Amino acid sequence: MRREGYEFALGMPEVVVKDVDGVKSEPVELVIVDVPDAYVGAVTTRLGERRGQMMKMQNLGFGRTRMEFKVPSRGLIGFRSAFLTETRGLGLLNSLFEGWMPYAGPMLRRPNGAMVSDRSGTTTPYALFHLLPRGVLHIEPGTAVYEGMVIGEHNRPNDLDVNCTREKKLTNIRAAGRDENVTLPPAHILTIDTGMEWIDKDELLEVTPDTVRVRKQILDQNRRPRRDEG
Repeated sequence: MRREGYEFALGMPEVVVKDVDGVKSEPVELVIVDVPDAYVGAVTTRLGERRGQMMKMQNLGFGRTRMEFKVPSRGLIGFRSAFLTETRGLGLLNSLFEGWMPYAGPMLRRPNGAMVSDRSGTTTPYALFHLLPRGVLHIEPGTAVYEGMVIGEHNRPNDLDVNCTREKKLTNIRAAGRDENVTLPPAHILTIDTGMEWIDKDELLEVTPDTVRVRKQILDQNRRPRRDEG
């Protein structure tokens, strides 16, 4: 469809649940990780946030530890990239379908909120430079944006509506060092795969022949429910 010029939107991936003896159940997987000893705590914490239960732990004796967890399948969505980041690319991870377990309840999807454009226009280096302390940008200068489009990841749990199109006010006065030297780090551009892992339940991944964008399901900021800060 994308090659033929169509635009479509993808929602957050969800697992299929079913009733097992009258109990709402979800798939669970056996996860085997092999990591350097220094990263055992970080990996255990990450899987614990995703309702993982440690079943076995074995020190292999040469600086590495092997652990087995039971983790709901929905907890593994987007985990592989976080796992590689936590272990600096040195960890090994394998998973195997284990069966069904009672539904584990709400689960942390993404700890941080999103930076959302509050108007239509074209992004400017001046505006993006002043947004750098607020989080990680997903777009570059000169990108066309619209109200409700997600432009980055906020460094706090709540969503933040921002003006990413403002330009610097020009004056007739120039002094040495008055103009700021605007240098932007490379943006973390989302692909279809990384975007599907990143989006939350109130967001959509918009796929067109030319680009991949993330947007809020409700574009109007006045009608959009606020993301909880807790």
